[in-house]
Amino acid sequence: MKSSLSPDPAVLAPADQVNILIVDDEPRNLTVLESILDDPGYRLVRAHSGQEALLALMAQEFAVLVLDVRMPGMTGFELAQIIKERKKTARVPIIFLTAYYNEDQHILEGYGSGAVDYLHKPVNTAVLRSKVAVFAELFSKGRALALANQTLTTEIGERRKAEERLRELNETLDRRVTERTTTLALREAELRDANRRKDEFLATLAHELRNPLAPVRNAVQLLRLKGLAAPELQWSAEVIDRQVQAMSRLIDDLMDVSRINQGKIELRQDWFTAEEVLRDAVECSRPLIDECGHQLVLSLPGERLSLHADRTRLTQAFMNLLNNAAKYMDRGGRIEVQARQAGNDLVVTVKDSGIGIPADRLQSVFELFSQVETALSRSRGGLGIGLSLTQRLVEMHGGTVLARSEGPGLGSEFEVRLPLMAGTAAGLSTPPAQDSAGDSLMASQDLRILIADDNQDACATLASLLELMGHTVRQANDGQAAVDAAAEFDPQVVLLDIGMPRLNGYEACAQIRAQAGGAARTIVACTGWGQADDRRRSDEAGFDQHLVKPVDPAVLFELLAAVAARAHANT
Repeated sequence: MKSSLSPDPAVLAPADQVNILIVDDEPRNLTVLESILDDPGYRLVRAHSGQEALLALMAQEFAVLVLDVRMPGMTGFELAQIIKERKKTARVPIIFLTAYYNEDQHILEGYGSGAVDYLHKPVNTAVLRSKVAVFAELFSKGRALALANQTLTTEIGERRKAEERLRELNETLDRRVTERTTTLALREAELRDANRRKDEFLATLAHELRNPLAPVRNAVQLLRLKGLAAPELQWSAEVIDRQVQAMSRLIDDLMDVSRINQGKIELRQDWFTAEEVLRDAVECSRPLIDECGHQLVLSLPGERLSLHADRTRLTQAFMNLLNNAAKYMDRGGRIEVQARQAGNDLVVTVKDSGIGIPADRLQSVFELFSQVETALSRSRGGLGIGLSLTQRLVEMHGGTVLARSEGPGLGSEFEVRLPLMAGTAAGLSTPPAQDSAGDSLMASQDLRILIADDNQDACATLASLLELMGHTVRQANDGQAAVDAAAEFDPQVVLLDIGMPRLNGYEACAQIRAQAGGAARTIVACTGWGQADDRRRSDEAGFDQHLVKPVDPAVLFELLAAVAARAHANT
């Protein structure tokens, strides 16, 4: 069922339909969306602008909002931020559609503004239908649950009256207790089911995000092993690999929302310099700084200041400070970043010529969802999370962060202090370099390796990488093909994806194990599924290892080197 936008709040969907709001400034795009989402269970409501969409959201309830990013007046990102700031609409799922904003920073901005998905035009019809169907079903069930709760509330009121009468008559006390216990058990079961659905959604989302990263990382490692003579190519490969790792880390955090909310973020410490982490942060923030027309001045220490910390997390902290400076300045502003050693501390300051901070807000700027601008005047985006997250990340490293400003319109300065290691003076030597896992494997014994993955790019890039290492490799793109290839090829190592057609990875592993010589094979799950239950199922199916995509090449090379060493010892 289709409907044009109407501000009349009395217009409601029939009881058996759910409202879906589609927003696009192009009428023909709205027509296409209506044809894609045409379903007797949906009532499609059109909006041609952000303002019309807000009117519709105030008048009616919607299961999901399908929103174009690029619109005149109010962009999709701005509309999403307003929606998430309002209590009535904060829980409406948002799916972004765009034909222009395809860069990683735009995608991250979309998710940062509260979106549940970010799809590129021309949109895949089946994908959009399935995603909308999920939220429509959740909305319907939520509405049914609300009705059940209302009915339950009424029943509880009636039951209390009956209980009073029963107390007066000294009757059936045990039955009342049983009824209440049953009600609580049902509610608990409903909560468990909702939590399970949330976990399944996050696991599926993480799996779908991890899969494209695997061939990218394989390709980067392949380029490195083939040798990159040009410094620009070496730098490009390092940038790609570093960003893939950062994306993987963010996906890992997505898998445990409660752990993040409780501040239980695990630090993965390594050696690096202050210059390296600051250049990482500048690299991430450069597109926004350039877009705003700002000047960036980076002043780095002449001496080498080494840190033993989580490079990705500190990059994230400094990137938040740079993005904050870029957003809260008029076009053509100036950002100064300075790093120096003060005693046993690394001191990094980020100074801007922006809107400044009132004296009474210098402490509260680090509070969650805190912003200097009021909600009505806010035009610079953001949810007020970046500075709070920066403070938490810096404090987890034993450091501090503080804000300074002479007042509104006079710019602001943020100072981060991080402890250097005992004895980390300017002349601290770089930790001794270790032989790469790839070099050690190049000299190891040739192995017969079977790779099975329905993602052909992931399969082909990993195969090329292992062949370059000197191994003999066969490929398969479904579970049954993997079983057949294993019987004919007799591999020493089998790398299996889990989600494959015909036979999944668990089934394929069991059949490969049952083949002649299968018990001696090393079978490794290489998959985007990485929760504890996924690892348990891999162990039960007979896998020797469970690696989560994108697999760290060093970890894979070390595993293969161990298999080669065992094979050599047995010869």
